[in-house]
Amino acid sequence: MNWITNLTRPTVKKVNIHKDIPDNFWDRCPDCGAMLFHSEITKSDFVCPRCDHHFRLPSLKRLDMLFDNHEYTLIQLPKVKEDPLKFADLKKYTDRLKEARKKTKNDDAIIVAHGKIGGKNAVIGVFDFSFMGGSMGTYVGEAIVMAAHLADLQEAALILIPASGGARMQEGILSLMQMARTTVAVKKLKKKKLPYITVLTDPTTGGVTASFAMLGDITLAEPGSVIGFAGARVIEQTIREKLPPNFQKASYLLEHGMLDQVVHRKKLRSELIKILGLLMK
Repeated sequence: MNWITNLTRPTVKKVNIHKDIPDNFWDRCPDCGAMLFHSEITKSDFVCPRCDHHFRLPSLKRLDMLFDNHEYTLIQLPKVKEDPLKFADLKKYTDRLKEARKKTKNDDAIIVAHGKIGGKNAVIGVFDFSFMGGSMGTYVGEAIVMAAHLADLQEAALILIPASGGARMQEGILSLMQMARTTVAVKKLKKKKLPYITVLTDPTTGGVTASFAMLGDITLAEPGSVIGFAGARVIEQTIREKLPPNFQKASYLLEHGMLDQVVHRKKLRSELIKILGLLMK
C-alpha cells in the first residue's frame, strides 16, 4: 500500500436540518426571480414587492379583499352528478376530484358569495386555479347559473373572476355545454339591466374565455394575466409565425380593445366601487 491509500479521508459531520420549517416558507417570484418570505407576499396581497408581479390569489382571500368590512355569505351550490362519463386517463376522474378537494378544501373550482361592495349589492363568483386548473365542468356551470339567478333576485351586480385553463376534459361534451349555459345566464341578467362585470386573472383561457369571461358590461384584468383561447405555442405551430411580444397578456389585449381596463390588485376594490356607483344609481 502506498501513502495515498494510507491517508485518512476527511469526514463530513451530519448537518441538522430543522424539520419544522414549512415548505412554503419561501417563494420565488417567476418574473424577477427574487426569493421572498411567504408572509411578505401574503401581507402585500400576493403581489411581489420587488417587481409588482401578481401571484395567484386564494379564493377566500379574494372575497375578503372585495366585500365591505370583509363581510359576505358563501352560498350553498347545488350538487351535480360526479363522473357522468366514468372517465379515466392515468387516474380515475373520481380520484382526481378527491385529491383536488383535499388540497383546496373546496367542492370544486368555484365559490360564490354575496354581500356589499361600496354599499351596493353584489354577487361574486371566484375561480380557484389550484382545483384542477380551474377547469369548467357541470358544477362550475351550475354555480354560474345560480349566481346569475341570485343576482337577479337581489337586484345585485354579478362579478365573475375566472382563473381557468378552460373546459374540463374529463366531462367531455357536458363541459362544453356549460359555455352555452353560462352565456344564456348572463344574457338574462343583462336584460334586467343589472351590471355584469368580469375580472380576468392569470390565466383565463379556453372555453371560459370563449363564453362568459368576455361578455362583461365592463371587462377588467389584473396586470400580467394570460388571456386567450388556445396557447401561444399551439398558435405559433399552427400559423408557423412568431407571435408579437406579450401576445395574450393583459396589456396587449388592452391595447387592442379587448379589455376596458387593467387594474392593479390593490386598486381593484376601489375601481369596482366606482363602477358600481355609476351603474347602480
